[in-house]
Amino acid sequence: MSNKEDILKKYRANVREKFDMPRLDDIKAITYPEPLVQFVKMSESVGGQVIEVDKGRDINTLIKELYPEAKEIASNLPEITIATRNPDTVGRARDLNGTDVGVIRGMFGVAENGCIWIPQTMKEKAVCFISENLVILLPKSQIVNNMHEAYRRIEFNDYGYGSFISGPSKTADIAQVLVMGAQAARSVTVLLMPE
Repeated sequence: MSNKEDILKKYRANVREKFDMPRLDDIKAITYPEPLVQFVKMSESVGGQVIEVDKGRDINTLIKELYPEAKEIASNLPEITIATRNPDTVGRARDLNGTDVGVIRGMFGVAENGCIWIPQTMKEKAVCFISENLVILLPKSQIVNNMHEAYRRIEFNDYGYGSFISGPSKTADIAQVLVMGAQAARSVTVLLMPE
């Protein structure tokens, strides 16, 4: 038995009173009259950029316009023809180091906090975190009100991994100075895709 198991065993042996898990159905979660408007507001408040893409707009041209200096673009999405790296075909995660722009697909956004559910759909999920800039394609119609609704929609695929992403990475632990891109992307652009 590991040290962790020993510790957990001691905790369990000293539990005096047990409680049932609360029913989430009874919780009155926040809702919004216009979830999309709230999602955009929250995404921008955490440092993200949200762009509504017009039907018929060439997504590759838009990405090049947004990041004209980008030399290395990583994506496994079939519609992203400007990708120079594919996270499904690299030998290992560190081969994605130096990625200027990572382009991924989000399943749904959450109006309450501006986060987006990103299931792992590529061999190397590092593209979500190692890219200097992250572009998330998100269907405009897939916005839920709150995290309670979001948790009900989470599904895992064969990779068994997913993550909520909300805006660029930031920290202010060192000398209380805000640093962007400390643990992941320096910028996050959400492209709201028409259906």
